[in-house]
This record gives sequence, C-alpha cells and structure tokens, in this order.
Amino acid sequence: MKIVVVESPAKAKTINKYLGSGFKVLASFGHIRDLSPRDGSVRPEDGFTMDWEIAPDSEKHVKEIAKACKGAEELYLATDPDREGEAISWHVREVLGGRRVLNGVDVRRVVFNEITQSAITDAFQHPRDLDEDLIQAYLARRALDYLVGFNLSPVLWRKLPGSRSAGRVQSVALRLVCERETEIENFRAQEYWTVKADFLNQADKTVTATLTHLDGTKLEKMSLGTGAEAEAAVRAVETGSFTVAKVERKQVRRNPAPPFTTSTLQQEAARKLHFSARRTMQVAQRLYEGVNIGGETVGLITYMRTDGVQMAREAIEGCRSLIGGRFGGTYVPDAPRIYKTKAKNAQEAHEAIRPTDVARLPEQVRGSLDDAQLRLYTLIWQRTVASQMASAVLDQVAADIADGDGRTVLRATGSVVAFDGFLKLYQEGRDDAEGEATEGQRLPDLREGEPLKRISVTPEQHFTQPPPRFTEASLVKRLEELGIGRPSTYATILSVLQDRDYVRLEKRRFIPEDRGRLVTAFLTSFFPRYVEYDFTANMEEMLDDISGGRIDWKGVLSDFWVSFSEAVEAIQGLRTKEVLDALDELLGPHFFRDTGQGDPRACPSCGDGRLSLKLGRYGAFVGCSNYPDCRFTRRLVVNGGEDAANGAGAEDGRRLGTDPETGFEVVLRQGPYGHYVQLGEAQEKKKPKRASLPKGLEPAALDLEKALGLLALPREIGAHPESGEKITAGIGRYGAYVRHGDAYVSLKPDDDVLTIGLNRAVALIADAGTKAKAETLGAHPEDGKPVTLRAGRFGPYVQHGTLRATLPKKVSADGLTLEQAVEILAAKAARGNTKGRGAKKAGAAKRTPPSRA
Repeated sequence: MKIVVVESPAKAKTINKYLGSGFKVLASFGHIRDLSPRDGSVRPEDGFTMDWEIAPDSEKHVKEIAKACKGAEELYLATDPDREGEAISWHVREVLGGRRVLNGVDVRRVVFNEITQSAITDAFQHPRDLDEDLIQAYLARRALDYLVGFNLSPVLWRKLPGSRSAGRVQSVALRLVCERETEIENFRAQEYWTVKADFLNQADKTVTATLTHLDGTKLEKMSLGTGAEAEAAVRAVETGSFTVAKVERKQVRRNPAPPFTTSTLQQEAARKLHFSARRTMQVAQRLYEGVNIGGETVGLITYMRTDGVQMAREAIEGCRSLIGGRFGGTYVPDAPRIYKTKAKNAQEAHEAIRPTDVARLPEQVRGSLDDAQLRLYTLIWQRTVASQMASAVLDQVAADIADGDGRTVLRATGSVVAFDGFLKLYQEGRDDAEGEATEGQRLPDLREGEPLKRISVTPEQHFTQPPPRFTEASLVKRLEELGIGRPSTYATILSVLQDRDYVRLEKRRFIPEDRGRLVTAFLTSFFPRYVEYDFTANMEEMLDDISGGRIDWKGVLSDFWVSFSEAVEAIQGLRTKEVLDALDELLGPHFFRDTGQGDPRACPSCGDGRLSLKLGRYGAFVGCSNYPDCRFTRRLVVNGGEDAANGAGAEDGRRLGTDPETGFEVVLRQGPYGHYVQLGEAQEKKKPKRASLPKGLEPAALDLEKALGLLALPREIGAHPESGEKITAGIGRYGAYVRHGDAYVSLKPDDDVLTIGLNRAVALIADAGTKAKAETLGAHPEDGKPVTLRAGRFGPYVQHGTLRATLPKKVSADGLTLEQAVEILAAKAARGNTKGRGAKKAGAAKRTPPSRA
C-alpha cells in the first residue's frame, strides 16, 4: 500500500479518486505541530533549537497516519507547493520518524499546481526529496516571529497596559494605517479654481475646453487660488476671439493586466466583489481543492498562493483557442502574451491563479457553485482569458483653442475606443479613482484655424483632498510594493489587526483605533528599527535568500537576535513617565487638537489643570494634572472630533440627580468598557451599584429617569401566557435581553430594555424558539455523525456531538458548507472545549502565544 498525506479532507477525497485502489490518501488537517506556547521554545543560546508540540486535536490524525504507514511501501507527502506546504510535510516526516514507523518506507515529496487527473498523475511520476532550503526558510521565519512576539509583546503589556500583542509584520502594517491617518489629520485643504468654456464650431457642435494658459503663462493646479483670480481669468476669456490653434491626434494601445497573483486577486476581489482578503482565500481554497460537478470532484483553479504571473503553455493555447471561437480572430493577438513576475522580493513563484480548464465557462458550473464561489471563479476566468486577448485601441484627440495673440489658451481633450480588445471581457478595477478613464468625451471634428463661437465661460471652485484611507485592496497593494509580507500572510495580517482592535473597517476603509495608535507610537519611539519598512522588507529578502540556498538561516537569526535582544533589554528599565512623555509628545497633536476655541489641554472640569495622557490598568486615557483633587477623565478621543460630539468623551462624574429612595447621588461614569451609571460612592467592603449603558443610548441623552431605570434592572415584565413563568428584561455581558426560564433572547436594535412589554417579549421568545431548530449540513468526515447549524443566544453556531462552535463574525450562516463547519469545529476543539461553552480541558488556560503575523 502507498500512503499519501495532504492537508485537508476535501483535497484527500479528490486525489483519492484519481490515484486508485493502490493508494490510501489521508489528511493532516493542516499543521500537526507548532512551537510550544511558552517562553523558551526557541533558544538562541543553543543554536536556535526549537521545541515543537503536537496540537491536541492533531494527535488523532497523526496516529491514523502512523498506523497506516506500518507495513506501507511508500509515503508520499503531497501538501501544498509552497514554503508552508513544505513545512507541513517536514513536520509529518519528523514526527513519524520519531515514532519509528518509517523503517523501510520510501518517503517522497510530490507537488502539483492544480488538482486535475493529468496534474496528479504527472506529479506522482516525478517525485522528489524534501527541499531543505525551503524548510530552513520556514524555520527561520517561524523563529523570527516567535522571538519578536514572545519578547516584544510582554514589554507592551508592562509598559502599555491594554495592548494586545506586537508582531514582526503586523506592527509594520499597523504603522502604515496610523501614518496615513496622521497625514489626513494634518492635511489642510487649499482652495483652487479652474475655468471652463463651451464653444460652437462651424458645424454647430459643442466643444468644452479648460483654461491652460493665461497672459502667456502656463497655469498650474494652484495658480488660480481665489475666486477673484478666477473671475479675472473669466473676463480674459470673455473678451477674446478664439480659433483652433492646434489639433493633435494619436492612437493609444492599452494592454490587458496579467493573470492573478495572490495579492492582485485579493485586491480585485475587494474592489469588485467586496470580499475581505480572508474570505477571498477561503473561497479560493474551496475552488482549488475541488467541487462536485456532475458527480465528479473537480479542482477548478490552480494553487491560490503565488507571486507568479506566468501560465503553462497549454493554458495559453487554451485561452487563444477560446478567444478565437468566442470573440473572433481579431481579438487574438499575433503572438501569445508572456508575463514575467515583477513583484519585489518575489518568493519561489508558481504559476498564476487561473482556471484549470478555461473551456469550463462560468455559466456551465453555475449550478455546482454557491454565490461566492461562482463570483470568484467568474472573476478569475475573465481575468485569465482577458490576459491573452488583443490590446484595446483608443483614438485620442487634443485641441488647443487660443485667442488672437495666443496669450490665452484653452485645451479640449477627448478619446474614443476604436477597438475594445480585452475590454470587451474585462477591465481592471482601480483604487480611489486613480488613473484615467477608458473613454472620455468625444470631440467633434476640428480643423486648425477654424474660428469658434464662445457660448459660456464658467469658473469652478475646488479644494485639495487629503490622501484616502487604505482599503483592504490598497493596503495589500502597498505592502506588496514595499516587499512586506508574502502571499500566504496578507489575509492573516489584516485579520489580526482587526481582531486585536488596533484598527476598524468603516465603509471598507481602515481607521486606526486609539489602542493601535498608542502601540505604533510606542514602537516607533523605542523600537524604531523593527517597524521600519526597509528593515522588514530586507528581512523578507533574506528569508527568500534562505529558501534559495544562498545564505545560512542560523546566521540570519543570530544577526537579528543580537541587536533585537539588546533593544529589548534596554527598554526593560524604562520608567512609566518616560513612556508617557514620549507618547504625549507624539500623539498630543492628535488628542489635543487646536480647534481655535481655547487651550485644548485646559481641563474643562477644574479650569486650571492640564490634560495629558495617563496610563491605567486598562490602558491609556486622558486625565487632569490636578488629580486627585480633580477626577476628570475621558477616553482617548479627539477633542472636537466626531466621537466627542457624540458623547464618547463625556465627563467622568457628571451628576444626574438624587435617587428618591436611597438619597444617594446618581452619577455617569466612564470605565474601560464604556459608560455606566453609579448609585452613591464606594464604602468600606461594599461596592456601589452600577449599570452599563445599553448599545444605542448615547451618554448625552441620559437623564435621571433613564439612569434609575437602568439601576433597577433586571425588571420583571410579566408571566408567559403558556408556561406561567415570569419573563424578565436586563443587560448582560452581550447586551440587552429578555429571559424566560433558562432561555435568554437578545433584544433587537429597535427594542428598549426599559420599556419593552409582555407581548413583544413573548414574540421574541417564540421567534427564537423557531430559529433554534437545527439544520443538518451533512455527515462529519471522521465518524459520520451529523453536523448541524443552530441559532443560539450568542448567534448561529455549529454542533457535532457535544462539540459546539459559534460562527466567527466574518462567516455568514447563509450558505454555510459542511467543509466550513468542520473547520470551525476543529478550531474550537483545538482550543480545548468539547462540552459546550462552559467546559474546558485541562491545560486550556495556557498562555496563548502572540500573533505570528
């Protein structure tokens, strides 16, 4: 028997059909082991020895593979064809070797770029040994990420409470977002004007032109800076007689974009499909591993983690044949288009992302794919085919329109598509209106010397615009331009920044949270070298050199560790005041912005205190220098900014009135988790009663009546008409709810916890009961037991036996597949929880390692 190991059960299922009965294909379910999640798992003093640990949920897969290898003739390691895939294969070989099950077993590595019958057959006819250079590059990257995470993150936790973690690449990406936000805040709009005029030619056709020269001087963008200057320019145009001075005609060819790499696929899917980078990769993974088409599992696209833009000769010929048959011979270029990789520091490049068979049209597989899969496959298919189509041809015309002495000149431009070429099928998206439009206004036929009749002259006011915030697409593009990160890391980087609450996405744009700005300010102040763009890119280049066998991996680690450990040691003795002073200097212009309404650092409570950044148990905040006499605080919001206007910066300690029952004062306060109301003050061994403000209730709208209502929660609404049990309303950890027996039901956005009545509460409970019915997604691939989708108090979740896992925020219950559910359940099991939300396995409280990104 020949044993084959791949990463996923879906991939195993597809490959098993191609290989036949002489092979047994097993899945490792991703990495089977990782560095032990504790300090000292990478020991620089011992030649960078590493301690690996098999994940609890991986042990059963390892045992299954080990059992199968006993008595086997050959072991084929068929994991993905990149650095990470090579690492998984290496881990499998090392673990099996340690268990002494490989004696007499020939271990070979096979790689393929697509999961098709021909590709699999060819790969198994040409096996190779494991690539030690790729493995060493993986070890170096993993060690670097570990050393940075486990040494830098604790410094952050001690010196900057409330921070989550720091990562080698993650921190640099965060710096990009924060610096862009600073640029926007420091931006000052400038006024400028343009002047346009409409003319009629001899054939009574309208021509619109823009003023380019005034009084013999060429106008720059900011030349007309005021309305008065614009009006003077208008008068100059209105007093002149104009003729066509010069006409320029030329043809411009536009070439198609190359087929997708990982980063360009993520960018285009973000622009056109509004997919996050993570979702793009999840959907692409399913298309690569195979979907059921006509009873056969077929891989629809090539491997989706690549820097390469080249395509196989057979794929190019397939595109040219399809183009000729579908669009006509004029759309087939004379010679095939050959693309070469241009990405800076491109790692071991594979073929571009393309359909495994371009003859498999999107409309032919529509019934076999869900909506997300079909949209992404269509995008990949169109981009691939278009990359081999003829260039588009545009006729461009520019006419200079001048007065008699040629001192006042206007220019009219136009373009028209003479031949659409690849544009017939596909046009690449753009970020922030960059570049020129494909087709502009079409100018009428103009002749040099032709007199024109002026119709109107119009001044237009404009203001310069700040640089746009990063979208997922533009941030990935910028990271790639700088040589930071690699195809397999972009999605993780963006997700980690959001999961750590360092940034948030609003209208598909990244905005740094104050926590993220503090971390960036701290790192640029005390670890500047390690968040420099060039340093990070150079480190990526060295990792590429390791994978190419050009430099020694331990030498790279040693050079890095010497300087990095010194920097960490130097920061250990830093006093809190030094940290605060540095952060206050860097971020003061942001948090204490001069709005022209007095001293932005003056305390609004005591009047003579000075506001500055402070550090507390839960992170940074703004406090008064007269503490403890003045207890004014506010969370980190920009004075005069939108958050402050919405009440986010309301004073800590605003008095709302007196409780008529107790005589205690009711006060609005602000804590690390938001605003709350407090009844009275703390007494010896007795905390005052407190109640959080529900979502949607702004601090500025809070009055004494509402505050007393919140303090009285939970309140009884009435008895359920069927069960007779009482129904109560309250606010818990996950927001406002109604309770009936042991069942909790979250309130909808329009419901008010203080006023909700019995009829509405009963309706919510009944609706929740209906939604709680389980939807069976299919049988689990390991034991055949059903995997179900259910609705719970905390949102939709999947269940297999006693194991339950809440769906991540970015995963929709609509269209959830069995494969997705199995992955979510496996991730939950890895965290050590197999008996529902409340139970934990022994050891589950281990310290979680910082992010690797």
